[in-house]
Amino acid sequence: MTDGILFAMIGVTKAKALNPSGCGAFFYLQKGGFIMSNKKSKLGVISAVAVGTGTAIYLAQKAKKESGNSESGNSIFKKSTIADSSVPNNYRNTERGKYDRNSKGIYYTNGNYEAFARPKKPQGVDEKSAYIVGSGLASLAAACFLVRDGQMPGDHIHILEAMDIAGGACDGIYDATRGYVMRGGREMENHFECLWDLFRSIPSIETPGVSVLDEYYWLNKEDPNYSLCRATEKQGKDAHTDGKFNLSQKGCMEIMKLFMTKDEDLYDKTIEDVFDDEVFDSTFWLYWRTMFAFENWHSALEMKLYFQRFIHHIAGLPDFSALKFTKYNQYESLILPMQKYLEEAGVDFQFNTEVINVIFEIKDGKKVAKTIECKVKGVEEGITLTENDLVFVTNGSCTEGTIYGDQNHAPNGDAEVRTSGCWNLWKNIAKQDPSFGHPEKFCSDIAKTNWESATVTTLDDKIIPYIMDICKRDPRSGKVVTGGIVSCQDSSWLLSWTINRQGQFKEQDKNQVCVWVYGLFTDVPGDYIKKPMKECTGKEITEEWLYHLGVPTEKIGELAEHSAICVPTMMPYITAFFMPRTKGDRPDVIPDGCVNFAFLGQFAETPRDTVFTTEYSVRTAMEAVYGLLGVDRGVPEVWGSVYDIRELLDSSVKLMDGKSPLEISLPGPLNALKKPLLRVVKGTVIEKVLRDHNVIKEGMI
Repeated sequence: MTDGILFAMIGVTKAKALNPSGCGAFFYLQKGGFIMSNKKSKLGVISAVAVGTGTAIYLAQKAKKESGNSESGNSIFKKSTIADSSVPNNYRNTERGKYDRNSKGIYYTNGNYEAFARPKKPQGVDEKSAYIVGSGLASLAAACFLVRDGQMPGDHIHILEAMDIAGGACDGIYDATRGYVMRGGREMENHFECLWDLFRSIPSIETPGVSVLDEYYWLNKEDPNYSLCRATEKQGKDAHTDGKFNLSQKGCMEIMKLFMTKDEDLYDKTIEDVFDDEVFDSTFWLYWRTMFAFENWHSALEMKLYFQRFIHHIAGLPDFSALKFTKYNQYESLILPMQKYLEEAGVDFQFNTEVINVIFEIKDGKKVAKTIECKVKGVEEGITLTENDLVFVTNGSCTEGTIYGDQNHAPNGDAEVRTSGCWNLWKNIAKQDPSFGHPEKFCSDIAKTNWESATVTTLDDKIIPYIMDICKRDPRSGKVVTGGIVSCQDSSWLLSWTINRQGQFKEQDKNQVCVWVYGLFTDVPGDYIKKPMKECTGKEITEEWLYHLGVPTEKIGELAEHSAICVPTMMPYITAFFMPRTKGDRPDVIPDGCVNFAFLGQFAETPRDTVFTTEYSVRTAMEAVYGLLGVDRGVPEVWGSVYDIRELLDSSVKLMDGKSPLEISLPGPLNALKKPLLRVVKGTVIEKVLRDHNVIKEGMI
């Protein structure tokens, strides 16, 4: 028997041994069934009903167990001190200390008060410098925060990049020998708090006098994103998933159980450990794994974090109406404006500079980065550091070791391999102290971390009608086309494809269309091309895509040869951050004891946010800069939809395809109790909230 607390919309009622039942929508007290001894107990049960999917327990546990989390410094709830014998006699209620900095030198906030504020110049910043390893989104964001909020002179900031171009995983290039190349795209949403905090300050390179955020906001207002066909089958036929998740009651229950499970109980567990075919055979799983690229063997913890992080978007998952996209590819839309902003501020970009190691002096728990070992155009060099020299390292990379094919070559043995040594750098750093993480947990099994993408560029009008038959839009209109990926649900490769607004490149021929294609399963034979995707040339990948597009088989070869060109890219580590992990595998943004060093990016640890997002990169950058430099401004907390009763109720109903938790069949005597319980809330604000969110429908009371 364990204590539980039902978080009530009208109060908090204590109960014993809460046990979820019926898709998590209702709760009963163990040992013999339901107990309702008085009105207070009734209200507690009604409160659980209001919460819907079992999130009442989750909220209560968060309030009770995580309020004093000193490690994250991101507590949402404050532990109650009422009737607590440990409270000193002179205790009084106060908000003083609510926003004190944590051990990493940062604090979290929400609302627009601090969002619009400019911090004072940090003490001693003019005597400091910064060395940033890598020039991906996280690194460039760190440099921007150093300039904007840290007010560090630009010429004190040095960006060390192994390649000859900035951007990291945020690419988009025209290769004269291959064609257009996009290894991936970036889906964004309203509540990327740190990302939008950054881009409100980055000037557009297209429109004078406006920010990147301004032009992005206007674009997505004028041309909102949504899909008209989410999935196909039988060679281009609409699969008619029709916005439904098709989850059984047991499948809903499994998801809600995961939702309420403590993080530590999910360490090193896979999604297969917490779900069975009730989830895996659902349309929900098709949507989920193709949109986010989750595999069955990936981290159950990350799956849970995703569900909590984006619970406000459950309704938008089937048609992608939750998403927003940039006008062009991510390199031209995001990276180039940041690079220009930094160059104009005097920031020093050093390309063809590969960092091999950062050497630390570790004494009495204090960790000081003392030397950067690097190769500049192949020549070994060293950079000597003091405590006034701040070092930021993006540890790990999802696009490291990318293998590029072309129209006539598969991305395998004889193809070009691009590497920057990100994983080796992290391994070298990690050898020096356990607080620097465990890279081998993420990069040791490429069979489980790879998938392949390809950029198909149409060369004439012959493929366009087949595209329009599916997406119901003209891809050359300059507006939203597919509105997100179209998944071929009966594809052996689990092929998905998308067409964003055209042109995806500023210099792209207006008559050409760039299509992004990816396959989640790269090692199984295709349905038309009887070879694994990883062994296919660009032409063969185009043929497989055309087959699932509905092109008659007698035309496929001709169109793939003359009406399109395709560049495939195999990425061995593209989902490395999804591998099962435990505490400490990802290092803290600022590891314990570090005075001049921080990690950035997808393999650093920050509370409550989810990897494989632009927001995660920018958030870690903001935390790193604010912490090391002592910037007196709050980091925007991760959007708190998981604590919003309205979002919890909405997601409960949406997850069950519009069915109210009150409409499901419950075990034992609970069904008979629905009517009496509803009569208790009749005429109260609880009834209104439940009606507003379709938990109570006409005729239920």
